[in-house]
Amino acid sequence: MLYWFLKWIAIGPALRLVFRPHAHGLENVPEQGPAILASNHLSYADWLFMPLTLSRRVTFVAKAEYFTTPGIKGWFQKKFFSGAGQVPIDRSGANAAEGALKSAKKILAEGELFGIYPEGTRSHDGKLYRGKTGVARLALETGAPVIPCAVVGTDVVAPPGKKFGSWTRPVVRFGPPLDFSRYEGMENDRYILRSITDEIMYEIMRLSGQEYVDMYASKAKELSKEAAREAAKERGPSTEEKKAS
Repeated sequence: MLYWFLKWIAIGPALRLVFRPHAHGLENVPEQGPAILASNHLSYADWLFMPLTLSRRVTFVAKAEYFTTPGIKGWFQKKFFSGAGQVPIDRSGANAAEGALKSAKKILAEGELFGIYPEGTRSHDGKLYRGKTGVARLALETGAPVIPCAVVGTDVVAPPGKKFGSWTRPVVRFGPPLDFSRYEGMENDRYILRSITDEIMYEIMRLSGQEYVDMYASKAKELSKEAAREAAKERGPSTEEKKAS
């Protein structure tokens, strides 16, 4: 109930009025039944704008800590995230990835739409990075179609690492559903999982127009930070740092 209140009354109308998000390919999203929406991830605002363009509820998994923080702040945090279409990772699994998979299966088993970011984390530089194979495993184990999705412009509205962005009109594109039933029963074959994931990422790249990098986003972030540290060492201490010393 809170989800629809936030979407149609509290937050959604303001976002529509100010940013006027536009969607293409809405006919590719089924009106009923389970489906996996696999999207690029440019900004924390992605999970706001993509569901905003659909009449159906889209559910994502989020860190369990968002739902277990004690006190008044924790209570409001739990209400907001659950109301905004997020569910906690099932911690009964051996690790976070397995827990996320269990939570996703429950959502799809109920005939709902499940949103996932195959890159695993936000892109720090606007490029599209290698997808993790969890999305492929989920598709094979549930039989749900995968709908590639691209959200464009959210990194302008809410740039990574910055408190404020600038105005632009976000665009959301949904591609034709991808059916992987030909690989049924092969969810434990890592080569099949990689092949499926790469096919999904190719479609996301085609929809988003991003440059693709065959490297995990988390690794790329680490290398970027290391490069920045090395560059800082070569430049030496800044004027402010010299004064402070």
